[in-house]
Amino acid sequence: MTYNDLYINGAWRSGSGGERFDVVNPADETPLASVASASEKDAVAAVDAAHEAFPAWAGRKPRERGEILRKAFELMQDRLEDIARLITLENGKARADAMGEAAYAAEFFRWFSEEAVRGEGMLTRAPSSGARTLVHYKPAGIAVLVTPWNYPAAMGTRKIAPALAAGCPVVIKPAAETPLTMLALMPLLEEAGVPPGVVNVLPTGDPGPVVDTMLQDPRVRVVSFTGSTAVGRKLLRSSAAQVIKPAMELGGNAPFLVFEDADIDAAVEGCMLAKMRNLGEACTAANRIFVHESVASTFVERFAARMQALQVGDGLAEGIDVGPLVNAATRDKVAALVADAVDKGARIRCGGVAPKGKGFFYPPTVLTDVPREADCCREEIFGPVAAIQTFTNEADVIARANETEYGLAAYVFTEDLRRGLAVSEQLEFGMVGLNRGLVSDPAAPFGGVKQSGLGREGGHEGMLEFMESQYISTNW
Repeated sequence: MTYNDLYINGAWRSGSGGERFDVVNPADETPLASVASASEKDAVAAVDAAHEAFPAWAGRKPRERGEILRKAFELMQDRLEDIARLITLENGKARADAMGEAAYAAEFFRWFSEEAVRGEGMLTRAPSSGARTLVHYKPAGIAVLVTPWNYPAAMGTRKIAPALAAGCPVVIKPAAETPLTMLALMPLLEEAGVPPGVVNVLPTGDPGPVVDTMLQDPRVRVVSFTGSTAVGRKLLRSSAAQVIKPAMELGGNAPFLVFEDADIDAAVEGCMLAKMRNLGEACTAANRIFVHESVASTFVERFAARMQALQVGDGLAEGIDVGPLVNAATRDKVAALVADAVDKGARIRCGGVAPKGKGFFYPPTVLTDVPREADCCREEIFGPVAAIQTFTNEADVIARANETEYGLAAYVFTEDLRRGLAVSEQLEFGMVGLNRGLVSDPAAPFGGVKQSGLGREGGHEGMLEFMESQYISTNW
């Protein structure tokens, strides 16, 4: 069954204006479903529902909230195949990638089911006055969650789970390209025991007014967004009027450093994962690949062979490694970045030409001799294109890695642990994969520095984004 209406206060309803928008299969460009489009009036209704649900949900014992989240994890585990299929249909990613996302998404419910009961507090005595200070954490209030299209399930559960664990109700605005997966999770949350109004979902074809309406409501106390830095800046400006607590996971421009003493096979494997996980449509994707000149030819030869061997096609088909990009605009941007790099001197080792016909496909592509002035060195590629540069000097490559406004993820491959740790500390990024091509984990505080965002998701820190500390000063 396809759920394609708004989900407010535990009920399915059409948008107040009666408008709808189509969700398209990126593999063949055919419509998958017509989805209700929320209006500003619906945004108010969703905040009303969350406001009514807040006191009871915040008052639930942490163990009760945790058990509901644990049940949600178990229900997702039972339905991973169905969830993955829906992810592929609306996002395009290959089935194996979609299965990985579905499992990853479920893990946030399990992790935060355990974190729900780990509320921290502190009792101290003030040094000067001698007063006892009791510090505890309270749910911040209604949270507006704005999620992207690249992980239709995981980017939602990564926000829903900590918010619910903390005691906050939420209103989710999923991306217009991929709302079906999030809507399909609502019956699972109902079955798990989430009360009406605690989770509300507002798909919309006109997100600006809908989100702004919620951010202008004084009852909303948190906004959590994953997406581009440009949109993040707009949301920060909108939330400033009500001084809403922001959590922003924004753009990236991840460097991938391969030193001369690296295990080349491990570096190739790590680069395949860091570059091609989710088809490169990830803010953590390796965007600038720096390889020491003494091992560059070996690395490029092995890496290009792996990339060229990947099978491109409909993500639901057997044996497919690389599905289509999410839409025509994303494909065209990737193609433009490749053309720009080639015009400026880069060489294509494989790929580089979009196939003709239906679907938003782009082949796995390896570029070498990429100049620093190429646009793909400054912008997120967000596609299956690996841009490779060489280096000779450790200090120089660290400086080149850091010469970006972004600071989300970075990767370092070296067999020298001392060097690896020293280089990692000098990289201006919130997360570093040291001899690993994957940094995301529900148990770790995911997030960046500089223009890559504010706050953290995952770990214990992820729940604190939805809480406020209060202290009580007393004497006895």
